[in-house]
Amino acid sequence: MDGDGLVCSARGCGAAAVWALRWRNPRIHGSDRVKTWLACDEHREHLYEFLTTRGFPCEIERTE
Repeated sequence: MDGDGLVCSARGCGAAAVWALRWRNPRIHGSDRVKTWLACDEHREHLYEFLTTRGFPCEIERTE
């Protein structure tokens, strides 16, 4: 794990997170309510697809 302690949000993964996926559920919350999931390189695309397949707007940015 890296020094800042950010860990990937994928189930069972303990790798250092280098990506932040900022998303929201527009059926429940307005644009001011944004959640953040963290991802390692391996799980970034999987988590992004999980969110966008459900129609959740999602932006990805590096945590470093």
